[in-house]
Amino acid sequence: MYHLTVIRDFIAQHYLIGGDWGAENEPHSHHYRAEVQLAGDALDEHGYLVDIVALEAALDHLIARYRDHLLNDLPEFAGLNPSLEHFARIFAHALAKELSAPNLTRLTLRLWENESAWASYTMRLPADDECK
Repeated sequence: MYHLTVIRDFIAQHYLIGGDWGAENEPHSHHYRAEVQLAGDALDEHGYLVDIVALEAALDHLIARYRDHLLNDLPEFAGLNPSLEHFARIFAHALAKELSAPNLTRLTLRLWENESAWASYTMRLPADDECK
């Protein structure tokens, strides 16, 4: 199986809801690091798992949606605690919708919120339209 990973950093804000987490209940920023790993068993006719330029463009487009925004205000987080785990899943599904490489079989999104804490979400491709 082939794997390809691209990494991007961005800053976004959120606050946690539904529990007493002290300062985490107040709006604050995280310097997120998104690691996108794509996997597949076969390469295309050019010897690529995926066109890395297209992947980077899709990733940059998605990050622009979250960069410098309060996650709680975005519709995809409506009714959800914007935890790192929820964010990883939402991010993975949104990115999967922007990819069009038929030989991809899996996408893993590892989302770091600081130097020592991350959550990941892995999904099979092609992706379902459902984001649950």
